Amino acid sequence: MLGRCRRRPGRSWGAGPPKGDGTTGQLLFCLLSSGLVCAAAGRPPRRAEPMLDLEVVPERSLGNEQWEFTLGMPLAQAVTILQKHCRIIKNVQVLYSEQSPLSHDLILNLTQDGIKLLFDAFNQRLKVIEVYDLTKVKLKYCGVHFNSQAIAPTIEQIDQSFGATHPGVYNSAEQLFHLNFRGLSFSFQLDSWTEAPKYEPNFAHGLASLQIPHGATVKRMYIYSGNSLQDTKAPVMPLTCFLGNVYAESIDVRDGTGPSGLRLRLLAAGCGPGLLADAKMRVFARSVYLGDSFQDVLSMLGSPHKVFYKSEDKMKIHSPSPHKQVPSKCNDYFFNYFTLGVDILFDANTHKVKKFVLHTNYPGHYNFNIYHRCEFKIPIAIKKDGQTETCTTYSKWDNIQELLGHPVEKPVVLHRSSSPNNTNPFGSTFCFGLQRMIFEVMQNNHIASVTLYGPPRPGAHLKTAELP
Repeated sequence: MLGRCRRRPGRSWGAGPPKGDGTTGQLLFCLLSSGLVCAAAGRPPRRAEPMLDLEVVPERSLGNEQWEFTLGMPLAQAVTILQKHCRIIKNVQVLYSEQSPLSHDLILNLTQDGIKLLFDAFNQRLKVIEVYDLTKVKLKYCGVHFNSQAIAPTIEQIDQSFGATHPGVYNSAEQLFHLNFRGLSFSFQLDSWTEAPKYEPNFAHGLASLQIPHGATVKRMYIYSGNSLQDTKAPVMPLTCFLGNVYAESIDVRDGTGPSGLRLRLLAAGCGPGLLADAKMRVFARSVYLGDSFQDVLSMLGSPHKVFYKSEDKMKIHSPSPHKQVPSKCNDYFFNYFTLGVDILFDANTHKVKKFVLHTNYPGHYNFNIYHRCEFKIPIAIKKDGQTETCTTYSKWDNIQELLGHPVEKPVVLHRSSSPNNTNPFGSTFCFGLQRMIFEVMQNNHIASVTLYGPPRPGAHLKTAELP
């Protein structure tokens, strides 16, 4: 049951600048009574559209010649496909847990086509592809249709298209019969309760599942990695999903008397020096520090996806003597590395690194889906016993306060909107400063971003470090 709906004005879905006030591709944010948040994109179709005609590849993908949803694909790439083909794929919902975003998978629900894309709540890669309404889509395997308007997906058709497999499993609670192949499962709906006892495991030596009624049709289909849908995990990102980008597997914050820099473990597809995880995967490390020049950063990380110049410093009022600061003729600027989940701020006069911003990409934040999730680790020294704890992407603000102590000052309330006349449907966030770090905290107690700042690191920097 729907509660209230709110439109996010003047902003398109995902990365990029606002695209006016058109309706195509905009988001409608609805708070559900169950605690899940739903965001629906697109406008209702004006006329009947042809069905999607998709190829099923077990343990890999669902797609056609123009696009493909691949297991292990990052969330942002799936959204890009939906944006690009918004005239064909319409009425998309985003489902997630507002209070506990790590407790449930993040789901893209293609309501017009009867397809759900389930993304792992932690690594935000595609884990399961579910087709829950086979009447809304055409499906084929090895180029031959097994589900269309003319072909019903019966048990006989599945046997003919996919061949023999192990006996299925009957779930009495769901009253569904599951027929499993490697990386592919079909669920059949039983017509009546009178048939149920024949599919109990203790009937006919456990092989009664072979006696599924003739003509039984598929209710749901799942594509996943491995042998078990219940135990499946999102696979590593396929090489086809890199598209020339570099991704950060992990980022360690270098710490002396405070944060001094980042050590990034990076992943790329292609040949070149570095550790080869498979035939083409390249794994290597780079380090950048506060005080590095923009040339140093470019040589370490390559060109940014975007350069953003600050038009004004809205936090200047919180400095000790803002009225004494001499106005600069130049603007500080950011290097935005979206696939690393990192922003780097440079001083306009010295062109050296002033700050690092690490983004966690939680749903329910204003910048959700612009950045890839940054898997960071920040060492925190505990003064009481001299031990070191670690703050990660998944740490909550309450736990961080237990380690660092409560801030002396009240938080700065951060409001974001695409224009002065628009409101942010997600609400405000709160910025707390502790030990040369600024934690942006969401209303559900999760960390939206961490900003690291401090004096430049003295001495020579180790610029490049290849993994052994």
